[in-house]
Amino acid sequence: MTDAAVATTPLLTPALRGLLYGFIGVAIFGGSLPATRAAVLVLDPWFVSAARAVGAAVLGGLWLMAARPALPSGRDLLRLGLVGLCVVIGFPVLTGLAMHFVPASHGILFVGLMPLATCLVGAMIGTVRPQRPFWFWAAFGAASVTGYVVYEGGGHFGPADLLMVGAVIVTGIGYAVGARLSQKMPPAAVISWALVVCLPLSLPAMILTWPAAPEIVPVSAWIGLGYVTLFSMFIGFLFWYRGLVLGGTARVSQIQLFQPFIGLGLAAVFLGEEVGWGLLLGSVMVTIAVAKARRYA
Repeated sequence: MTDAAVATTPLLTPALRGLLYGFIGVAIFGGSLPATRAAVLVLDPWFVSAARAVGAAVLGGLWLMAARPALPSGRDLLRLGLVGLCVVIGFPVLTGLAMHFVPASHGILFVGLMPLATCLVGAMIGTVRPQRPFWFWAAFGAASVTGYVVYEGGGHFGPADLLMVGAVIVTGIGYAVGARLSQKMPPAAVISWALVVCLPLSLPAMILTWPAAPEIVPVSAWIGLGYVTLFSMFIGFLFWYRGLVLGGTARVSQIQLFQPFIGLGLAAVFLGEEVGWGLLLGSVMVTIAVAKARRYA
């Protein structure tokens, strides 16, 4: 190799850059529940859910004006609406309400099941065809979460647990339909259009639930809201989708296995939440289940 070739060789190959972008995206998503918990401890969960959607829609609208992607067809617009209802409205509302009652570390265990939920929905709509071992590991992951929650809850599921189950289901639907749309339009356009399509719902909801005395809301709550608005609902997706394009979906998607542990670490550091051995064991079991299931998805 000549000196000129060495000088012009990039330090990171596209595959490595894809992994780096993907890790940044997962690290951003890992902070979603701790930030949501910080916000809803003071602010109305309905306001937090609506405000994050409106703020992210502004960013998405700016991206659409700058990138000028093709307008979606009528059928794709309906699918974008479904993505929006699931990811822009459903997940924030359900997790916001759940984080009002339980620590972020409790909900993070459920988040670890989202890759499996996405594969399950993908199988139902025909985008993926998992092999038989996939179903065993999917059941193993679900049983791990159920066992931990029942143990911690004194033998029963609480309302917050049911909310988190709903959040996992709607996110699996949103991700699977969004992945299908990403085959025909830029992935960043998918989340941007989904955010904008939901504005007729999110904007009035934000106005109606605006806090009566915003000046007395502590800074920590506004920081949490700002994080889920800027990073969880928009910037994180840009890094994540860019990583999938550069490094390949099969390889980069494995980084999601780190998300529960990133979230647990952030909850412990910034919220002072205790992460017990039972929660760590449950997270490890879910991670193993997801890793094994993906081999057969």
